[in-house]
Amino acid sequence: MSKIYLKTTNYKLKTSAGFTLIEVLIVVFIIGLLASVVLVGLGAFRQRGRDARRVADLRSIQNALELYYSKNGVYPSTRNLVSLESELVNAGIGVSNIPNDPSGGSATYQYASDDQSYVLRADLEDKNNQVLKEDVDGSDVIGLDCGPDSDDDQYYCLRF
Repeated sequence: MSKIYLKTTNYKLKTSAGFTLIEVLIVVFIIGLLASVVLVGLGAFRQRGRDARRVADLRSIQNALELYYSKNGVYPSTRNLVSLESELVNAGIGVSNIPNDPSGGSATYQYASDDQSYVLRADLEDKNNQVLKEDVDGSDVIGLDCGPDSDDDQYYCLRF
């Protein structure tokens, strides 16, 4: 009897340390789903933030107008913000510019004056904003429509 020897070698199975395409796609889908839920939920906070910035911008413009009045005895009589900005910058009162609307869209701030008083207006996105209860309302306030005194009012107006 002859002995047969089998030569055996140790073969190692090659295992890759990575993810399959399906696993990666599932993870990307879950992350995308969670991100969209978070972004939709943050939309209202972003809207309120832009409205708060609009109110603060009007207060900043108000401060510049009061400096102008202290120096000249009248408020600027211009009707648009581009002219108002150049008049305030050229008045030598330390104003370098006036703020722009944070949305960057077509909504802009409005200004009207009769030399001894003025109205500033901003269009707010949130019609339920509490500052709308404290503003000036009326269809013709020194030439600006400040909206009705109702729940549909979205114009925030300051009159001084």
